[in-house]
Amino acid sequence: MIYAGSSLKVSLLQDGIAEVLLDAEGSVNKFDQQTVTELDAACAALTAHGAVKGVLVRSAKPTFIVGADITEFTSLFDMAETDILAWVGKTSQVFDRFEDLPFPTIAAVNGFALGGGCEMALACDLRVADTTASIGLPEVKLGLMPGFGGTVRLPRLIGADNALEWMTTGRDRKAAKALAEGAIDAVVAPDKLVDAALSMLKDAMAGKFAWQQRRGQKQAPLKLNKNESMMSFSTAKAMVFAQAGKHYPAPHMMVETVSNAARLDHAGALALENQGFAKLAKTDAAKAQVGIFLADQLVKSKGKKQAKAATKAVKHTAVLGAGIMGGGIAYQSAVKGTPVIMKDINQAALDLGLKEAAKILGKGMERGKVDARTMATTLNNIVPTLDYAAIKDVDLVIEAVVENPKVKAIVLAETEQHVSDDAVICSNTSTISINQLAKSLKKPERFCGMHFFNPVHKMPLVEIIRGEHTAEDTIASVVAATLAMGKTPIVVNDCPGFLVNRVLFPYFAGFSRLVMDGADFVAVDKVMEKIFGWPMGPAYLLDVVGMDTADHASGVMADGIPERMQKIENDPVTLLYQAKRLGQKNGKGFYNFSLDKRGRPAKEAAAEAYALFKPHCADIREFRSEEIIARVMVPMANEAIRCLEEGIVASAAEADMALLYGLGFPPFRGGIFRYIETLGLPNFVAMADKFAHLGAIYQVSDGVRAMAAQGKSYFSADVKSA
Repeated sequence: MIYAGSSLKVSLLQDGIAEVLLDAEGSVNKFDQQTVTELDAACAALTAHGAVKGVLVRSAKPTFIVGADITEFTSLFDMAETDILAWVGKTSQVFDRFEDLPFPTIAAVNGFALGGGCEMALACDLRVADTTASIGLPEVKLGLMPGFGGTVRLPRLIGADNALEWMTTGRDRKAAKALAEGAIDAVVAPDKLVDAALSMLKDAMAGKFAWQQRRGQKQAPLKLNKNESMMSFSTAKAMVFAQAGKHYPAPHMMVETVSNAARLDHAGALALENQGFAKLAKTDAAKAQVGIFLADQLVKSKGKKQAKAATKAVKHTAVLGAGIMGGGIAYQSAVKGTPVIMKDINQAALDLGLKEAAKILGKGMERGKVDARTMATTLNNIVPTLDYAAIKDVDLVIEAVVENPKVKAIVLAETEQHVSDDAVICSNTSTISINQLAKSLKKPERFCGMHFFNPVHKMPLVEIIRGEHTAEDTIASVVAATLAMGKTPIVVNDCPGFLVNRVLFPYFAGFSRLVMDGADFVAVDKVMEKIFGWPMGPAYLLDVVGMDTADHASGVMADGIPERMQKIENDPVTLLYQAKRLGQKNGKGFYNFSLDKRGRPAKEAAAEAYALFKPHCADIREFRSEEIIARVMVPMANEAIRCLEEGIVASAAEADMALLYGLGFPPFRGGIFRYIETLGLPNFVAMADKFAHLGAIYQVSDGVRAMAAQGKSYFSADVKSA
């Protein structure tokens, strides 16, 4: 044994070959600070050992290295930029020491080699991967850039254009594609990986591979003349701006770094990379995106634990109500392999549900993502019926009829009479109280809410709503079924609107009051899209939701939380609804919808909407962007805080992920609680107090004042006791 650590071991094999075996104590290999320290010590041991003539790096696990340990980033990034620069510089020097070993090195890559794992492979002279391998630099998804030499080595191996496409998109490559682009040297079957790597390494040791020349290529400036360089990086800058926009600094920093380093040697290029990494680490975007990653891990871990506790497997599902929503839910179950019965009271609705599933599959085929076999299997998994008798043996029923409590109560009571005693029953409702609906059932313990978002096949979130009588085993079974459908479950407790809609409608109310005070809805949309970063501004989103749906839901919210959510007199949403301007569903709302000359969807601000609002609203005037953002976001933030304080949602991280997955909250802001904390709690309270005279939705709770005064964080404090 040449060296033994807790994350890696170095031993001498035959013919002077040393093996660096990556085998961390956890389930995967990560480049945490412990592993970096051990790699440095291993380099020293390899250099000092006189018998080593070549080095093989491989993993003892099903995957190579998944990347850095992201859990270390939160405390690391709290340091000063100069300290981060010192840390990343010291770490990248360890990779340099490995690359500078006085003999050839090869990486045998299996499974994932991402981030630091990819950079470890790039530091080797040769790379062989098996067919399971996926290789890439996904740091951009965390608001960062590679920091251990990735921006230096990859462009010099595969060219700047290819390397920037890898890094600015963060998409990993399967082994065959990585081979075609020159990032690896060979692809073999998994059972041949070690033998192939050893054979290539022996050839390099024997002088059959010019490994010193390969190493020199990574040390030298990029081989681009001045015109090529200008064309390449100008194109890259334009593409990055078009795709990432101004809110995500990481891809822009990557292009700038590779461009400025093009004529520098390895040391100069690496210094620029280190500086870029340190700058990005201190951005709000990086903090937000790292926070999203950690929150996503928490949600996934929690979901898996809950699913594992389920005592009833869901092997057969039924959906009641076969409209667009019901058809979407049926499709989602069927496409993931769980047979589903789609029941309705009339054939036309069943035809619509099947048409919806076929339409989703058809679009998938057009894009090459769905083949004929998948389409046939999915549609065969959906059995339409008009008869309740067909659902007698299902494990899970998802009621998705019209959003009317009386209708739902009748359907749920009828359903209970036709299913087995242990079948789980759910209601897909966006606002109606689960406790209220449970009163129609004899066994409310097997009932909960299962709120899907439209369009079902695209939206990742499913809110699972626990009623006061819902059994934990019911929740566990529904979480397991949700995961099996390829969705992200977040469990919340019952209240009007649950979590997502409860925080959305104060946002809409803030928007309505803003319009009534003279704001142009087009200007508001522009600020909330271009500056705040929402995929749609509030007017556009209301058009997509539908004025009938929004007006109905706001009535439910007003009944449930009258102290803050009373309906606004002459609300622009209500005015549009009364004028039968329902939004996208009938082509007219705040905007008029049509097709342009190329047949693509188009919208323009509706003169009819302005005319409708004029008698009830102040004259249109200009508002500062900061005021627009505050007046729509403070109500949303306040209600999210109340949901956390009341225990509707278990954690700030889960609330952030729910809004990210359910509403498209801007990822570079990290979620509603990350947004509040980025502002700073005292600053948020001051901002809210400035508009407190506008009504209860702007008035902060005593809890948030206490949190602000005590310097607490929503990501570490016991909020309910604040």
